[in-house]
Amino acid sequence: MVRTANPALLKPMNLSPELEAVIGKGPMSRGEVVKQIWVYIKKHDLQNPANKRNILADEKLKVLFGGKGEVTMFEMTKLVSAHLK
Repeated sequence: MVRTANPALLKPMNLSPELEAVIGKGPMSRGEVVKQIWVYIKKHDLQNPANKRNILADEKLKVLFGGKGEVTMFEMTKLVSAHLK
C-alpha cells in the first residue's frame, strides 16, 4: 500500500504575527510550520534534557503555547494550529 500525503497538511496557511515572529513569513503548509518550529527549538536548545518529547518555551514560544512554560510535542502541534488561518 502506498501512502500519499494528506492534502490538508500541504495546503498553504496564513500565519499569525506571533507565529511569524518565530518561524518567518507565511503562508506555509502545516507540515512546513511544524518543521520550522523544530528548527527553532533545536537552534535555541529548548528540548527538556530529561524528556526530549517536551519543549521548554522561551518568551516567543510562550505566546504560541498560551503562556505555558513547557508542553509536549503533541500539545505543541495542537496549540500552534490556533495560529494558522
